[in-house]
Amino acid sequence: MDAILFIGHGSKVKEGNDQVLQFVQSMRQEIKVPIVETCFLEFAKPTIPAGIDAVVAKGATRVALVPMMFFSAGHSKIHIPHEIDEAKEKYPHVQFTYGRPIGVHDKLFDILVGRLQEVGFTPTEYDEKKAVLLVGRGSSDADANSELYKISRLLSERLHMTNVELSFIGVTSPTVEEGIERCLKLDATSVYIVPYFFFTGVLMERMEEKRRQFVANYPNFDFHMTSFFGFHPELKTIFIDRALEALEGEAKLNCDVCQYRLHALEHMDVHHHHHDHDHHHDHHHHHEHDHEPVK
Repeated sequence: MDAILFIGHGSKVKEGNDQVLQFVQSMRQEIKVPIVETCFLEFAKPTIPAGIDAVVAKGATRVALVPMMFFSAGHSKIHIPHEIDEAKEKYPHVQFTYGRPIGVHDKLFDILVGRLQEVGFTPTEYDEKKAVLLVGRGSSDADANSELYKISRLLSERLHMTNVELSFIGVTSPTVEEGIERCLKLDATSVYIVPYFFFTGVLMERMEEKRRQFVANYPNFDFHMTSFFGFHPELKTIFIDRALEALEGEAKLNCDVCQYRLHALEHMDVHHHHHDHDHHHDHHHHHEHDHEPVK
């Protein structure tokens, strides 16, 4: 029996976890797979091992694990494959496949344009006095950060070459403050800030605080901020594609022979502990790169 296990990152904020659960629930009828469940990497339950146990207990003999993440990160290329390795040993009669994160997908730009329109941005005409600032989580891996740069360029073309700048809220540069300064130095008088986050939580609280600071520090400029990316209905198409692709074993990346992963397994502590208590980071330790998942 087939099963799909979606993996959310997990948040300290319950509302963010509820958004993940509700979104997966909304996809159940469209996926048409007997077992569809949700688990979390951390901060929330069920954990990945508990999620695997649950679908196997329901009779799953083929399980596709799909990370609900934007890019291949340390979590998606180290921690989740490690959990799959352990599940293979525990359930040798079950076939496990692994899906891709969202990456770059055309539907993303429809969502981004829609979010901008919600705060008054007009995407049908070029205005040199307007700029868009994408804000990513930030990663220690340059390849992962470069994916967001690609998205910013494609979004600029979708917006008739509106200036789209990029910044990160943690780990790497440019910072959000540096991104804003660049927008203003390039003569923008209105800046539309787009938090590239899935759900509400600590990072959105920080972004709202930053927006208030910008309004106070630059009284002659307008600052608009969209809602977080969110589990938009358009994302259903992407996640269903990723789930069915994983279930059929069509995701071509192979973590079992990935040199990056083999090095990490040898030299790093890859055991990801599921925290039921607060700790003082928001997982800015992503080590993202482009490679294919475990089969």
